[in-house]
Amino acid sequence: MTGRSGQLGMTLIEVLVAVLILGVGLLGAAAVQLNALRYTDSALMTSQASFIAYDMLDRIRANSAADYSVAAPDTGNFGVVRDQDLYDFKRNIESFGGPTAEGHISLKQGVFTISITWDDSRAAHASAEPAEGSRSFVLSSRVAVDPGGKQ
Repeated sequence: MTGRSGQLGMTLIEVLVAVLILGVGLLGAAAVQLNALRYTDSALMTSQASFIAYDMLDRIRANSAADYSVAAPDTGNFGVVRDQDLYDFKRNIESFGGPTAEGHISLKQGVFTISITWDDSRAAHASAEPAEGSRSFVLSSRVAVDPGGKQ
């Protein structure tokens, strides 16, 4: 009479459970990677909006006597600095955020407010309504005009 004192190999059920655990772990890792890519893209868009807004604020400071709260012209004009600045601002926003991106400049009591809005529905889990997926970057700064013409 010989008895079995130990198991000689793995059963098929043990192999299936191990494969199931490995599959769930890999799916979880893939989901984390997808979210990381989504949020990295969103952070890149916010950084680009920040660069565009600060560039425009620097242009406003350099030409502080001009009124930048007017609408951007449809064509550039190298002869009028303000018009060229506004045209560049509009084109920079369109090239970074697409045709739905918008930029606005307002002036109230010596404080310029630059706001940039773009569609960020990829980071908002591709919501059905574009208003839910839109993001904004707002920059406000006081710009003083020196009576002597220098800042």
